[in-house]
Amino acid sequence: MTKKTLILNAMLIDPEADSPAPGALLIEGGRIAQVFDTPMPQVDDADRVDAAGTFVAPGIVDVGVKVGEPGERHKESFKTAGLAAAAGGVTTMVTRPDTTPAIDTPETLEFIRRRANEAAPVNVLPMAALTKGREGKEMTEIGFLMDGGAAAFTDCDRVVEDTKVLSRAMTYARGVGALIMAHPQEPVLSRGAAVTSGKFASLRGLPGVSPMAERMGLDRDIALVEMTGVRYHADQITTTRALPPLERAKANGFDVTAGISMHHLTLNELDVADFRTFFKVKPPLRSEEDRQNVVEAVRSGLIDVIGSFHTPQDEESKRLPYEEAASGAVGLETMLPVLLRLYHSGELSLNVLFRALSANPAKRLGLESGRLAKGAPADLVMFDADKPLILDRFKLRSKSKNTPFDGARLQGKVLGTWVAGTRVFEA
Repeated sequence: MTKKTLILNAMLIDPEADSPAPGALLIEGGRIAQVFDTPMPQVDDADRVDAAGTFVAPGIVDVGVKVGEPGERHKESFKTAGLAAAAGGVTTMVTRPDTTPAIDTPETLEFIRRRANEAAPVNVLPMAALTKGREGKEMTEIGFLMDGGAAAFTDCDRVVEDTKVLSRAMTYARGVGALIMAHPQEPVLSRGAAVTSGKFASLRGLPGVSPMAERMGLDRDIALVEMTGVRYHADQITTTRALPPLERAKANGFDVTAGISMHHLTLNELDVADFRTFFKVKPPLRSEEDRQNVVEAVRSGLIDVIGSFHTPQDEESKRLPYEEAASGAVGLETMLPVLLRLYHSGELSLNVLFRALSANPAKRLGLESGRLAKGAPADLVMFDADKPLILDRFKLRSKSKNTPFDGARLQGKVLGTWVAGTRVFEA
């Protein structure tokens, strides 16, 4: 007999609904067999999991995760990333191709898929490089890489400077229906920048980049989207300046979506304080006004996707002067409790959060997950939104411990994670 699991006495978060509602879920054959609108239904022959009034939501689909395989396995492996993801309620990792070497051939992509399936307890969807070696000179074999399972194509934070190369890649991608994910920055203006330009950058004597660099990069990309008709996703929109062109592109009917990182929604440039390198991310942290405006853009649906942009760095690359330190922070395990700050402050509802964490990324990538509906994959997270904790970075499951939230007082704890009906994490 097929094993059944009944999660009862839960507050269900349906991203398409307005607010959580009491209910229960029956899991069978790796999928949601039934959604009940009563918290205590009678079901025979099922293993029972009592949620005890805590929240159950679709598992997080995290777009833009960096794993160190191949080339930097000492920073993060698929096993450690997968364990961190499961502990953070992430059921699907969409991984970046900025590895050593870059994931730019079908053979490298096949290696990644095989390694991920062997080691990670969660789903892994690898993205592939847009240009060979991420050098911006010659596009990769997009069609073959799609056949090999590439979820999308991106050169990550290496912006393709040659507009002709980018337009050719977009034209080809349009022909095969591929999704291109870009990093909207004007590359010359942003080169070497450590913080956002302004009074804080001047007082600290750090090289800054104007928020207009993001606006200029997005303007160019949207012009190319209009020219080619490609499916386009901006990985991170972090400034107020970039919101009007994004809004116009959507109003004009272009196939454009946008994301943002957990860090840009919850931190601002002043958190860098006295050169704290764990707060150095890319793009750099923005002003508090920018932070408030991008939170509003998530609430309105202008920004579609929230990701951790999990970027593991070892101690040696972070324990350097701020300007020389590597960018990036880990986030797979910390994302949900950190983002619950926005729920507790009344800035974002849980349904809006999971729309951006689960439903929208799944929809953009053509996945069945990201929803609580009969027949959907049983990729689920159960969490207590009110459980207090003090984050200790040394207890994180990631190999690298570079989180800006070390010692932070947070509210929210993941209690359980299911992938295709199998429980892969239990607190």
